[in-house]
Amino acid sequence: MHKVAIFVDVQNVYYTTRQTYRKNFDYNAFWATVTANRELVKAFAYATDRGDQKQYEFQNILRAIGFEVKLKPFIQRADGSAKGDWDVGITIDALEYAAHADVIVLVSGDGDFDLLCNTLREKGKRVEVYGVPQLTAGSLIKSASEFIAIDESLTLN
Repeated sequence: MHKVAIFVDVQNVYYTTRQTYRKNFDYNAFWATVTANRELVKAFAYATDRGDQKQYEFQNILRAIGFEVKLKPFIQRADGSAKGDWDVGITIDALEYAAHADVIVLVSGDGDFDLLCNTLREKGKRVEVYGVPQLTAGSLIKSASEFIAIDESLTLN
């Protein structure tokens, strides 16, 4: 049985599934798929914290599924732009947990993770990337051992 570690870029999957399908990502269906016949090492969901009640309830749902939710404050800049990405945190955790897992599952379309995927593969790890095909960087798709398209079967009706 393969050992799996899961890393979900919550903001990325939220916006890409909403933009493409006008639906939300189905975390339960995803969980069932990636953990089937595998031993779970760890599962992280990385999100921004806006102090919103609805967001707090969503985070509790993720925890109930089995994710450890990591939060970073949402920063609204004076010019109207925002910051709150988890690229470095996801990378550090993935490299750390790769020592305990055979398979690394990354849910994101962000091309910044192509270097992480290549590094993990060089270390002999299988890297499965889940992303919305139209909004996933080509470099990320190429760097994965396998790219799994987030399609309507992984969205909520």
